[in-house]
Amino acid sequence: MNVTGDELAGVVDLFGGLTRTELERALSEAAFRASGDSLEPDDVEAPLEAAREEFAVVALEPADASNEATWADDGEPEPLFVAGPAAFPTLPEGAEDLPHIMDVDTRRPDREALGATVRDRFLADVSSAVEAGDADRCRHLLDLSYDLEAWAPIDLTDERDRLEAALE
Repeated sequence: MNVTGDELAGVVDLFGGLTRTELERALSEAAFRASGDSLEPDDVEAPLEAAREEFAVVALEPADASNEATWADDGEPEPLFVAGPAAFPTLPEGAEDLPHIMDVDTRRPDREALGATVRDRFLADVSSAVEAGDADRCRHLLDLSYDLEAWAPIDLTDERDRLEAALE
């Protein structure tokens, strides 16, 4: 099963957020329902990292969580993956019944914690793009900044000014 960032976002969005363990299980269930195939945990790594890179999926770390929604079944803390500001959540084939199959309650992660997480990550990306003189990445981040502000309660005016200055 090849999964896109938007499909990952669609799966986590069904529940409001999923841990890595839960996401792997959900994708495995969907793959089996769609084609009878199994899904290995390693099959999720590259698409998840790409989705995180493009802000289609955001990881809320346990220390940033306002509740225990980021705790895995074994008691070890895991990040909670949520649909990000750049996602157009869609469901992969076989995923529509996941809420009935999986025993995961709907989660409502704290928007301020998500905003802080995304802001920190965005600031690091802006610094890297500006320092590297990467005009394409700067333009992409400039466009993305508006999506981030609409998605979470953050203000990225200073970062937009920095990106615009780098593009001049």
